[in-house]
Amino acid sequence: MTTRQITNSGESRLERGKRVLAEIDGEAGNNVIAALADIAPDFASYLFEFPFGDIYSRPGLDLRSREIATIAALTAMGTATPQLKVHIEAGLNVGLAKDEITEVIMQMAVYAGFPAALNGLFAAKEVFADHVQSQAKLERSTNTVA
Repeated sequence: MTTRQITNSGESRLERGKRVLAEIDGEAGNNVIAALADIAPDFASYLFEFPFGDIYSRPGLDLRSREIATIAALTAMGTATPQLKVHIEAGLNVGLAKDEITEVIMQMAVYAGFPAALNGLFAAKEVFADHVQSQAKLERSTNTVA
């Protein structure tokens, strides 16, 4: 095995990727993996190992900074709205403010054009609304338990 496959702690790329993705997305990452299980299970493993086990877990940038870069890149692509929505939610999960996410997307108008930025802003608007609803639902369930 290469040094990328097993870390000093004995954690494999797959295990490390699952851990990092759970930090960012909670259960959302597992839902994607489950959806791929019957059509491309190997691809599901690649999604854990390469982006999250190798890249997101590198030293040098914290998860917050990595999500800023990811939101910018996906916005600039202009063709990855489902993935952009996942990473906007992930950005909120790792501490980005809505205003910061909005500014990152607006900045992409300079480099990717207004259509890409508009698509990104509309995706963000949808995620923000869903996030508010999810937070309200969580608060209600917490209050009824307490």
